[in-house]
Amino acid sequence: MLHIVNKSPFQTSTLESCLRIAQPGSALLLIEDGVYAATLGSAMEGPLRQACATLKVYALQPDLDARGMTGKLIDGVTLVDYGGFVDLTVQYPTSHSWL
Repeated sequence: MLHIVNKSPFQTSTLESCLRIAQPGSALLLIEDGVYAATLGSAMEGPLRQACATLKVYALQPDLDARGMTGKLIDGVTLVDYGGFVDLTVQYPTSHSWL
């Protein structure tokens, strides 16, 4: 399953809920304000690093670029562009957008 999180970890606990439920082998894609979780020093840095051990974690590069955060990416998180986003939706036929 592809889990898509677009909310900032500073505003909601959406990502925390997602990480509790996501099964090993699933993928997590952070988009929009969700990309803040994939940056060094964020409140979710530790949990996200742990998640990288069992999940494939991605962040949408245009959203990181738009927020000036590209140079602060956590190791283990893979950047994807819009084409990569589409590829993930094909690779994981089931997706869940966390609101």
